[in-house]
Amino acid sequence: MNQPELVVARYQENLNWLYNLPVQRTPDGWSAGVTITVYDKSPDRSAGARAVTLPNIGREAHTYLQHMVNQYDQLAEWTIFCQGKPFDHAFDFKKTLRSYIEHTDPLIDPAGRPFHWLGHLIDTDDKQGQRLFQPWSKNEDGRGLDLLGFHRALFGTDGPDLYTFVLGAQFAVHRDLIRQRPIDFYRHALDVSVSFPDAAHCYERSWDRVFGIVGVDPAWLAGRQTVYLKPIKRLDYPPAP
Repeated sequence: MNQPELVVARYQENLNWLYNLPVQRTPDGWSAGVTITVYDKSPDRSAGARAVTLPNIGREAHTYLQHMVNQYDQLAEWTIFCQGKPFDHAFDFKKTLRSYIEHTDPLIDPAGRPFHWLGHLIDTDDKQGQRLFQPWSKNEDGRGLDLLGFHRALFGTDGPDLYTFVLGAQFAVHRDLIRQRPIDFYRHALDVSVSFPDAAHCYERSWDRVFGIVGVDPAWLAGRQTVYLKPIKRLDYPPAP
């Protein structure tokens, strides 16, 4: 089994946490047991010479898809995709990463669960973004989110009425699941990530569908649209989509 790869989509975030992962450290300060690939979209390219620089377009969706296209034939067995600051939406991200490195979690089984959302809050948006995106505090003009049009642009079909996902656009996926779709699909998805309005927010709600899998079991949800997987200390503000 080869070691997992951590793909970090950075825009100006402090990456010191990479030097404090709960695994063995190499002499140059990076962690052994996991391949770390940082894609940097910061204006000053301050992530260092080891980072792969990308234009500041398409947010993390463009970064993730760029990696899938470029590494399609050389993917790690497991790839963990995360933001430059993953802890806002995944408190226990370091613990989760260790489970992939040490293969200690029995749920990490590509035959049973080749895709895992990473985060502590499950939520649901509708196909026009009216439930979550429109009232989001960072959506200053109160616009909707055209998930219906996005689904048509990406898949050529109408999508569902509701999208249930884990907030934060962070997940782990097995290479066999990625490769169930041809590379041309991901090239098209990469184009969509920069051509469709608010595509990154649409992808955040749709990564499981990108890989043709149901990421949250409807039977387990039992009709719930919002589920807190970890205790939330502050609920003064509605969760961001």
